[in-house]
Amino acid sequence: MDKFQAVMERTIVPIGMKISQQKYLAAIRDGMTVMIPITIIGGFACLLAVPPAPVGLTGGNIFADFLLAWQAWAAANASVLMIPYHMTIGIISVFVVCGVAYQLAQTYKMDGVNNMLCALLVFLCVSDAVDLETVSISISKLGASYMFGAMMIGLLVVEINHQCIKHNISIKLPASVPPNVAAPFNVLIPMTFSVVGFTLLNVLCTAVTGAGITSLVYTIFQPLLSATGSLPSVLLINVIMTTFWFFGIHGANMVSVVTSPITTAALAANLEAYQANQPLPYIFSGAVNSVFGNWITYFAILLVVLFFCKSSQLKSVAKVASVPCVFNINEPMIFGMPTVLNVFTYVPLLICSIINFSTYYLLADAGILGRFYITLPFTVPGPLQAFLATMDPKTIVLYFVLLAVDVLVCLPFIKAYDKTLVEAETAQEKLAA
Repeated sequence: MDKFQAVMERTIVPIGMKISQQKYLAAIRDGMTVMIPITIIGGFACLLAVPPAPVGLTGGNIFADFLLAWQAWAAANASVLMIPYHMTIGIISVFVVCGVAYQLAQTYKMDGVNNMLCALLVFLCVSDAVDLETVSISISKLGASYMFGAMMIGLLVVEINHQCIKHNISIKLPASVPPNVAAPFNVLIPMTFSVVGFTLLNVLCTAVTGAGITSLVYTIFQPLLSATGSLPSVLLINVIMTTFWFFGIHGANMVSVVTSPITTAALAANLEAYQANQPLPYIFSGAVNSVFGNWITYFAILLVVLFFCKSSQLKSVAKVASVPCVFNINEPMIFGMPTVLNVFTYVPLLICSIINFSTYYLLADAGILGRFYITLPFTVPGPLQAFLATMDPKTIVLYFVLLAVDVLVCLPFIKAYDKTLVEAETAQEKLAA
């Protein structure tokens, strides 16, 4: 065990730390995080406008009558209800380029607002959203399909600005000029370079490939989105995340630099498909890997401790952790038991994460369960979040079935851990006596 720990601390942990601290990946992660309220509003607006009523639904019971009434109300008010959706998910790439650019500018200790506006200007210039004949902007060119292009432009524009300022290629006003006046002039020359350079590059890309920069980036990254959302890829992510937690490193934060852009893009694509009454394309989207991952397992461990364990330490931790655990705040369990460097919890967490997500994935892939297309605050309890994010009541049933399975898996491991703690507590009491 000590040798394994030493090897992991020398190899895997440093790599994970470098990835999580990489400035570009961190900017993408943090830029995506600030969009959570936007995706929540857009998701619920779409849900109001497009009720989850099956085709051919007829009345006959209270629930069916409610859905039919909701459907009629939504149809009558669709033009109003869809405005928040189109102004959030419909132009989500605009928020992506702004969020990513702002976060990277903050990393460089540069003016966030002006760099954000610069990146937005460049993105609009190369997005093919402008129709010169009608002098209008088509929001269809600003949706989820163009998120990866928005990320790239947000990073590149700020990096260009950073290099220009670093090498004094900018307009510097006297120190007596107020900072809020000087800041726009500092980015004027870099902004000009970016706008002209990216516009010419976009013209070249269109001439050679028939597609602009953002469309070309989507074509390149779309297979990656599908591959990363495959079952083996997600299970590998879960193994890595659980292993980081084992060493006391925040596993979710470590992997989110890679997974957050992917799950957010997939969620937006699912929501667009739902709004268009098309099949939802992605399973690995939104908070699916949390809801049908170790959130269930931590609650299962809590139940095992409450009903089957005798250790004073575990009982005390369980009392403190009970309420937070219901709302998916598991840190009291993680650091109170502790699960850090604890094989008795690491093994069941690993096994259950594989069982939980594999079960959901296979059922969703078979069309038996709905897929995630709505974002919710992470503190919404697991069963409720599973239902509201998919609008499929069968996900609640699966949640509790998996909870029962996780309890059975965790029981022998936690009981064994409890036994070691009881023996240690008994020995300590004898010494004290």
